[in-house]
Amino acid sequence: MLADRDDGTVVRHGGLVAKAHAPGTDPEAHRVRLALAAHQDVGGVLLPPLPQPRTAPEALGGRPVTVWPYGPPVDPEEPDAAPWEEAARLLALLHRTPPPPGWADRLPDMRAPEKAALAVERMRRTAPDHPAAATVLDAWRTVPESPRTAHRLLCHGDFHLGQLVRDARPGARGDAGGDAPWRLIDIDDLGLGDPAWDLARPAAWFAAGLLPPEVWTRFLGAYQEAGGPAVDAEPWGRLDVPARALTVQTAALALAKSTTGRRPLDEVEEVMIDTCARIAGHRTG
Repeated sequence: MLADRDDGTVVRHGGLVAKAHAPGTDPEAHRVRLALAAHQDVGGVLLPPLPQPRTAPEALGGRPVTVWPYGPPVDPEEPDAAPWEEAARLLALLHRTPPPPGWADRLPDMRAPEKAALAVERMRRTAPDHPAAATVLDAWRTVPESPRTAHRLLCHGDFHLGQLVRDARPGARGDAGGDAPWRLIDIDDLGLGDPAWDLARPAAWFAAGLLPPEVWTRFLGAYQEAGGPAVDAEPWGRLDVPARALTVQTAALALAKSTTGRRPLDEVEEVMIDTCARIAGHRTG
């Protein structure tokens, strides 16, 4: 068992990984996202799925099931070796890749803005009386609604370092040899939208003081050098709103999960609550 969460159950068997996606997954959007991950145009960015084994179920309890090659993930015990530059270049390449011919009208929206709103709703349901809930809601009110028509580019929709694995398939290293290349995984939020949302989580962590400035500079610099279109010479003009939204999303989920689990907030969660307080105070003070 690699993961067992509300948004998916992931199991490894040898060189295979099977994922049962979240309950309520839109079947048509899921099929399009899966087909895009297998398309040659994004072969250097996304880890492609494997053909569905004939013996595997197409769904478990209404949850779609997909099968993937196993790839070694980022090692959380070696933060100094985290592939921030490689991740930035992959995102830049994804954002610069036009949708395959005929796909622009088929692809669903990237789900990052929707996930932020869902996190706030989950907090309202499960932790309405938490002392910090009002602070998170005050910060959420500073986040304007994202216009659907803005910056319709290919986006991952839920980028963080846990979405990177080595492509260990035979031949993936190419003629140059060396380490297996990094690839992005997780298609559940893939789609068209504003690519600034793919940079929002590291931007939010930097703004909260959780990501060192030198790491953020390396990440953002690599993205810009690779021609990433999400930002320009003044990156925070595009990143401010998505970073605030990801801060609120993280804080809202922290309150929901800690309340349900009857546990106190951990240090990182406290930092995100404090950052929400600064966001709300700056915008309303």
